[in-house]
This record gives sequence, structure tokens and C-alpha cells, in this order.
Amino acid sequence: MRTTNAVARHKAKKKLMKKVKGFYGARNSRLREAHIAVKRSEASAFAGRKLKKRDFRKLWITRINIATREQGLSYSRFIAGLNKADIRLDRKQLSELAINQPAAFKAIVDQAKAALA
Repeated sequence: MRTTNAVARHKAKKKLMKKVKGFYGARNSRLREAHIAVKRSEASAFAGRKLKKRDFRKLWITRINIATREQGLSYSRFIAGLNKADIRLDRKQLSELAINQPAAFKAIVDQAKAALA
């Protein structure tokens, strides 16, 4: 009896074509182009997930820097003060405080200044 891989092959093709739905030109209809397009898009998505973390950290640092300069302190001195005062808040939390609760952020900045002095 002759065996084929038809069912698995059709399933793989169907899965691939579902991934390229919405792609432009031959990339959404031809198997070879679709396969290449999916490989590239998945590679870009992987890299994008890493870049997203980097971009958000940059944004938080910028926000903290602006808020600390309004209090008369630079970002680097502020972080050094936090470390000396043994205040363990990450940059995301500090950024949220600076935007949503300026009074609480000012109290933290004052503690950092006191630790530096």
C-alpha cells in the first residue's frame, strides 16, 4: 500500500496560508513566497518584542528626568540618591508617580536629595 503525507501537508499549508492572510501580492497566495514572508515577519516580530522593552525604558527615563529637573535635580543624581536612600522603585513606577501623583514623587525626590547631602 502506498502512503502519502497528504493530510499533514494540507494542514501545514492551511496553517501557513492563514498566517499570510492580508499580505500583499504573491506573498498571500504562492506557497514559496508565503513561507519566506512568514519567516521574515516572525523574525521582525521577535526583534520588535525586544525593542519594545528598550523603547519603554527610554520613555520612562525621559519622563523621570523631566520631573526631577523640575525639582532641581538631574536624573543621574536622583537615581544615585535613591540607591543611597535604599528606595527600591523601578523606572516604570517612578514614571507613573511623576505623571499621576506629583506630590508623592516630590516626596521621593526630597528623600533622594537628603540621602545625597
